Amino acid sequence: MSEAPVRRRGRPKVVPAFAPRGRTAALIDGFLEMMAAERGAAANTLAAYRRDLTDYAFFLERQGRSLDAAAAEDVEAYFASVEGRGLKPSTAARRLSALRQFHRFALSDGIRTDDPTSRIEAPRQGRRLPKYLSEEEVERLLGLAADGLGKAAGKSGEKRRMRFLALLEILYATGLRVSELVGLPLAALAQDPRFVLVRGKGGRERLVPLSDPARSAIARWLKLRPVGLLPKQAKFLFPAGTATGHMTRQHFAQGLKALAAEAGLDPARVSPHVLRHAFASHLLAHGADLRVVQTLLGHADISTTEIYTHILDEKLRTLVNRHHPMAKLPRRTS
Repeated sequence: MSEAPVRRRGRPKVVPAFAPRGRTAALIDGFLEMMAAERGAAANTLAAYRRDLTDYAFFLERQGRSLDAAAAEDVEAYFASVEGRGLKPSTAARRLSALRQFHRFALSDGIRTDDPTSRIEAPRQGRRLPKYLSEEEVERLLGLAADGLGKAAGKSGEKRRMRFLALLEILYATGLRVSELVGLPLAALAQDPRFVLVRGKGGRERLVPLSDPARSAIARWLKLRPVGLLPKQAKFLFPAGTATGHMTRQHFAQGLKALAAEAGLDPARVSPHVLRHAFASHLLAHGADLRVVQTLLGHADISTTEIYTHILDEKLRTLVNRHHPMAKLPRRTS
């Protein structure tokens, strides 16, 4: 899709030069409304699908084709153009998913009588293992965050340190997505202080148990949590003077990287999502059932959770190769 730079308030911004019109716009809007209403697709997912379908529609328009008349050959030509642009296989795979779901929607609604994506193969992707920290590295972060409370300067410094420790303890105890963590409402703890009620992707709710250190950190934070807040701030566990009323993901991520550097860890290796991976990996390493981990993480599909078993497989192979006596003996040849 072609893009044109424009200036706004003196700063360059890139906006799409192509915007769907008429029937094309109506088809895309209808599909996205279905995804939101029937499948509970998140706002970020809908925005990504809109970009993908707009790009696809722009390509078709240049070929003199339309969304409701595209043939399999047009879809193949589109993905050949995508490959030529150097898009990552993961991005191309997401685009194929968007196109498939759109054309299946068009087929089920009688807009089309066929699905032109049915014979298209997904781009091959290497299965990347999630980055995660060892248990010792996580303990180092938690210990340093707790030690920092004693060095806090004044009441405001103590509040900041305690808030950060509570966030960190909850994250490692629950494996929440960072958006779920910073946006936790106070009501999430109302039913039972031993659990937190999380509303995840697609509006799905799950109940996640809290560790004793996390519960202790929350109790200490609640004693320091500001009072006299605005209504939009008062409903959150971690209120802030932001547009949303709660701490931003970026602010927490920056604090985590600063803590990592202080702990002697490479900040590039440490992020909220890496700690989510650590939570899942460490649970499985200690014998947790994969289905339980799936539920705790809020994964809709078990295949998403299965990636963590690859971490354990790799770890076991490394241990065997390093410590098994037979691994060090030369192989006999016949």
